[in-house]
Order: sequence, then structure tokens, then C-alpha cells
Amino acid sequence: MIFAYKGYDHNGKKVSDKLEANSLAEAKLKLRSKKIIYNSIKEEGDSLFANLSLKREYIISSKELANLSRELAMYMKSGMSIVNAMRVVKTHYEDHKHLNLFLTTISVHLDEGKDFYSALEAQQIVKLPEFFKQSIKVSEHSGILDEVLLELSRFLKEQDKINKEVKGAFAYPSFILVVSFLMVAFMLSFVVPQITSIFDNMNQKLPDMTIFVIALGDFFANNYVNIFLAIFALSTTFSLLLKFNYHFKYLVHSLVLKVPLLGSIVLKNELARFSYIGSLLVRSGVSVVSTINLGSNILNNVVIKQYFSEASKKVVEGKKLSTALLESGFKLDKPFIQALALGEETSQVERVLANVAELYFEENRDRMTLMLAFLEPVLMLLVGGAIGFIVMAILLPIFSMSIQ
Repeated sequence: MIFAYKGYDHNGKKVSDKLEANSLAEAKLKLRSKKIIYNSIKEEGDSLFANLSLKREYIISSKELANLSRELAMYMKSGMSIVNAMRVVKTHYEDHKHLNLFLTTISVHLDEGKDFYSALEAQQIVKLPEFFKQSIKVSEHSGILDEVLLELSRFLKEQDKINKEVKGAFAYPSFILVVSFLMVAFMLSFVVPQITSIFDNMNQKLPDMTIFVIALGDFFANNYVNIFLAIFALSTTFSLLLKFNYHFKYLVHSLVLKVPLLGSIVLKNELARFSYIGSLLVRSGVSVVSTINLGSNILNNVVIKQYFSEASKKVVEGKKLSTALLESGFKLDKPFIQALALGEETSQVERVLANVAELYFEENRDRMTLMLAFLEPVLMLLVGGAIGFIVMAILLPIFSMSIQ
């Protein structure tokens, strides 16, 4: 539960903030431990909007988590304890409602004597990735928390950068598709019926192309509202099925992997992400089985995720990961399995995975550039062809009239 309070600190300065506690009594104890004399304290959630906003955990972005990790790592490298570093970082997020409450809650748990991992587990403000918390847990016990936080920051920033590159790369093609669809729909719904009305008084047979376009124009003109509603319903249904129906999601993701060029990009991007976080977890001292399970949790493609999960069960039985993946029957990238096998033979899994991640990230950038170089002219040809077809269908009868 979240409690809002107002009062005075040990210096007599007015304070107004929020904290997390399981009960009002616990909230009061926490304020006393912080030497705060409160005038008022109450649980938030008096209004419907407050309940809606606080019942759900805030999903922190990769960029926000990367910045937090980097700041903590920098302060800890300068000699600060995690408690003091957290207090300093908290002052940088006073204007951010959720992160300020998150950092305040973590600080309270640290003041109570909990370690950083336990504090992250106890809070219910922010939803954190499981691999992030497990990396913190192992590194804290190994005494390399600052180094792992810095590595996590680099990984999260790299992921944020890749996501932005992908979104930016597909922004222009998506814009072309939407605009072209609207243009064609407008021409068929409003322009074609106006022009083709002159053909009603003609005593000659219209070309099949013109008849088709007129029929299509009449259909759009009479049903354009229903068409847009159907498109909206289909896209909404697809999104909901993709989010809540595992079998449908598995089918879609398996089909994506079979698409030429795009499937290879998706596969190598997933392998690169697994390799990067895998190298980090191995370096932190996480066991191989836990590394596979945690690394597979960050994968977006459920098909690849399932094969890694099944491979982890075989690793528990004593097999090497490369052997387990090879026996799975799924056609993973052969260089990845060969590199993994080499790393396992030479006990250099961490270094091999890091190199594979860097190699695949670079290769995917080149493939994305190549795919977009083909995609843009293809889209332009399709749009131009559709509009040209409509214009030609309208002009053909007019040309035949002028000839006669």
C-alpha cells in the first residue's frame, strides 16, 4: 500500500512525500525510523483514478532503468555505499512521480537493513526485469555490484537504441502504407463515383477494367464506414490474440521466422540479445541453467524462447547447451552453435557470447539497411501501380469516346 504523509524532518523542515508499507502501523514506524514527525498520514486511493494508477506496477523503460543503473554505478565507484548513492540519485527524480516513489521505497528498505536485491524484491511500485534483479542478487554477493550495474546500463541502453532504430526504420514505410491506403480509399469512395457518372449515358460497352473500378468505387462509397470499422476490429482482435493467446502468438512468431530476410533479422536479433545478457550473467557468477532461463526471458519471440527453455532442461541432465540446442530440431544459426560449443570447450563462454552479440548486432544493422533499401521502392511501385490502375480505368472509356 502507498501512504502519503506531511510533517517535519529532524531539522524542522517541512516534508511531504509518499512511502510504501503493508499497513498504517508499519508506515508510522518507518516515519519514526526516518525521524519524521508527521501531521497527517493516509493511504492513497480515495478516488477512482488513484486506485487505477496505483494498483498497477509502473513499467519502467529500458532508458530509465539504464540511467538509474549508470548513476548508481558511478556513485558507488566513487566510494559511496549503495544507501548514500540511492539518496543522491533520488534527488534527481523528484519530478517523476513513479520513480521518486520507487527510489524512496528502496531507500526505506535499505535503511531497515535489507540488501539491494531484497529491497528491489520487496517494492511493488516498479515492474523490473527478472534478469536485472537476478544479476543484482549474484553481483551483490560477489562484491561486483558497481561493475554489473554499469554493464546492465550498457546493455539496456543498447536495447533502447536498437528498438528506436527499428521503429525509425519502419516509420517511413508504415507512413507510406497508411497514406496510400487512404488515398486509394478516397479516390474509390468520392472521386471515382463523380467521374464515372458520365458513363451512365454512354451506349458503348465499358472495358472490364473500368467496370471493376466502378464496382469497387460503389462498394467503398456505400460501405467505407463499415470497412474502417472492420479494419479496426480485425487489428484489435489480432492485437488481443497476440497478447493473450499463446498458441496464436506462437503461430505468428513461427511464420515471422519463415519470412525471407525478416526472419533472419529477427532470429539474429534474439540470439544477440540472449548472448549479451548471457555473457553478463555468466560473468556475474550465475549458473548455466539460470543463465539460460533468465536469458530466454528477455526474448520476444516465443518460438525461440521455448527452444531455449527446453534446452535448459537437457542442461540440467548433464548435456552442454550447444548439444541441447542442436538436438532440439530447431534451425538456429549454425555459427552461433559452433561458437557456443567452442566457448564451452575452452571455458570462455562469457567472452564468446559477448563477441557473438556484438557481431550479430552489427550484422543486423546492415541487414536492416538492405531490407529498407528494397522495401521503399517496392512500396512506391505498389502505390503507384494502384493509383495508375484506377486512373487508367477511368481514362480508357474517355479515350474511346474521343476516337469515335
